[in-house]
Amino acid sequence: MQPWFIPMFYISGAVVAGLALPRIEQSYLSTYSIGLSVSSAQALLSAAASGMMALTGIVFAMAFVMVQFSAIAFSPRLVLWFTRDRILFHALGAFTATFVYALFTLAWVDRNGSAKVPLFATLVVGIMIIISMLMFARLMQRLGDLQIGNVLHLVGDQGRVVINGMFRRLNGKPGASRVSIADRAKLGLVTQTVKYFGKPRAIARFDVDSLVALAQKAQGTIVMACAVGDTLVEGTVLLRVHDARESLPEEELFRAVSLGRVRTFEQDPKYPIRLLVDIAIKALSPAINDPTTAVQTIDQLEDLLHRLGSADLDAGYVSDKNGALRLVFPTPTWEDYLTLSFDEIRQFGSSSIQVTRRMRSALVGLLDSLPSPGRADVVRRYLKHLDHSIEASPFDLEDRRMALKEDRQGIGLSRRSIDSA
Repeated sequence: MQPWFIPMFYISGAVVAGLALPRIEQSYLSTYSIGLSVSSAQALLSAAASGMMALTGIVFAMAFVMVQFSAIAFSPRLVLWFTRDRILFHALGAFTATFVYALFTLAWVDRNGSAKVPLFATLVVGIMIIISMLMFARLMQRLGDLQIGNVLHLVGDQGRVVINGMFRRLNGKPGASRVSIADRAKLGLVTQTVKYFGKPRAIARFDVDSLVALAQKAQGTIVMACAVGDTLVEGTVLLRVHDARESLPEEELFRAVSLGRVRTFEQDPKYPIRLLVDIAIKALSPAINDPTTAVQTIDQLEDLLHRLGSADLDAGYVSDKNGALRLVFPTPTWEDYLTLSFDEIRQFGSSSIQVTRRMRSALVGLLDSLPSPGRADVVRRYLKHLDHSIEASPFDLEDRRMALKEDRQGIGLSRRSIDSA
């Protein structure tokens, strides 16, 4: 459901209740009385309606200013994520519904000169005001998550969810087995090529089950030419079908590939890493000059890399229940994840002792935990690259000596000096 449907649902419910409840009360419950005079009830309902609209304007003006300011400070790609938070839309719906329902109830006070105040309809207004205040408190708590520490943890949590779910789903899928190199080479001739035509769109996810079923139906293999997170433009080759007995319907193939205006977290572990790196290099810019935020970002990146380092990243080959290769799609290698995480931070943070020490500590920590010797060799090469960058930096001899130590706090506690003491 689109987020904007949430306040529309609240408003529709308020309109229906405002039309129905006072009429039901007048017909069947007219003997009950709230004990308020007509003027008092009108003042109460008028204050509820006008005050709720004023509160809505003030709260949401402040909310969007805070979101915009935080997005500028962290990353512009976080704006859409924050503004699509459903708490924001539930709060907007609750505030607006209270305003609308209070107006409908106000219309039934002293209806046709009856000098009566509807009891239950008025009580519902009070209940809705209480609910609105609870939503207001929840919204303020949510806006508190825009603090830098909370933002980093939120992005890191999204990355952990994607990593745990994606690799368990793809590598542990029933009927999906590891495919040998020999099987990958036996793709056969290209029998069908599917291109994308339309406005630029990013690939959000692949429906693996649907693509495997389509390939199995044609007794062929689908090879995706683009990866999740890639942007498709006019004429981009989306996929090729190899050695198929029949042509697959392009409509069904496109339905199995979800497209969007922007990248999403789903099936894309690179995206949370990209956001974290954006926050780090923004903090390292001369305009902000906040290396401590970059160090906090490396904390999250290191955790994600530890999880990726122990995962089976070769998830881009899926076979059917009979063991026949049916789907091939590009997936990042361990080196891709490592360079994405650290390259830009290393370049923009080369003049910060705090950043280089924390990055070196993260790389040494990865060496101690990686189960694969090949991945450990990649980290060793990157560690040497980092050391070369430090040697070529404008640091003097003493600063260079300090930068070559690893420190999980950046500047706080040198593990190397403790080990050698």
